[in-house]
This record gives sequence, C-alpha cells and structure tokens, in this order.
Amino acid sequence: FGGLRIGMYEPVRNFYMGDLKPGEDPSILVKIAAGVTTGALGITVANPTDLVKVRMQAEGTLPEGVPKKYPSAVSAYGIIAKEEGVLGLWRGLGPNIVRNSVVSAAELASYDQIQQTWMTVFGTADTAVTHSAAALCAGLLAVAVGSPVGVVKSRMMGSSEYTEMLCCFAKTFKSDGPLGFYQGF
Repeated sequence: FGGLRIGMYEPVRNFYMGDLKPGEDPSILVKIAAGVTTGALGITVANPTDLVKVRMQAEGTLPEGVPKKYPSAVSAYGIIAKEEGVLGLWRGLGPNIVRNSVVSAAELASYDQIQQTWMTVFGTADTAVTHSAAALCAGLLAVAVGSPVGVVKSRMMGSSEYTEMLCCFAKTFKSDGPLGFYQGF
C-alpha cells in the first residue's frame, strides 16, 4: 500500500495541477486531493492484505488453547474467500479508504508543503536534512490525524459486531471515550 500511494502521489498531483507556470507550486488543496486519491487507490488494491493482517492480529488475543482459524497468512486468503466470498477480502474497504485517504492526505500533502516551506523560509537546498525534517513532521501529523479512523477500521475488520462506520465511531466513543481513538498512539 505504501509504495502504491507514494509512487502515485507525484503523477496524480501533477495531473491535478494542470497548467501551472514554470516555478509555480501547486496549492495545498491540490496536494491534499492527490493524497486522498492515491490513498484511496492504493488501499483498494491492498485491502485483502490489510484484512488478513487485522484478522491474524485479532487471533493473537485469543485465550490459550482456543484454536486459531487462520494457520498462515496464505491460508487466510483462501479461508476468507471460501467462507465470505471473494468480495469478503474487501470487507471494511469503506473505512479503510477513509482512513488511508486521511493518512495519505495528511502525510503526503504536509510532507510536500513542509519541504517547500522549509526551503523557502530557511533558504536551504533540497537536502537530506530538509527531507528528514519534512518526513518527521508529516509522519507525526499523519498518525495524529489518522489514528481515530484507524481504530474504527481495525474494529470493523476484526469483528462482525461493527457493520457501519458511524456506529463503530459512536460505540468506540461511548465505551472508551475520546482517548479510545488513540489507543496505541
């Protein structure tokens, strides 16, 4: 997923920019739109892998002696497809698209913007320090913005109890309070 969204970001951003004059930078809205788009496209392809990861992680919390449903990641794909149909591999796609669009927009657009601003404000070149500073800030922002949607996405993928995103948000808020959206932050 990461490689897809990062790899598609610049071409999609450039497509959305349209005809800019030489040296003109894209607006933050164009960067956000490119992040949302690449996040949605990337996770649509990668959802089956994310689903298998979430399901296998949920099995790690089973009490000792309770048999696991998925003996391996490879077998999990087949078991899910057999029991839930091939489209079952895309269970939770809606919340996953929301989460990954939010994370991609926050991370990629802020990285792009922070890097551009850093070079303008400090008059520095496009160096490893510039990239590192932008990456650290963008990563922190992406985690802070994406954590609530990530908690909901994982709960929906890991349990049949949650079938609608808004209901899952409400149940999480009611049971765990606002900090429940930042478990594992």
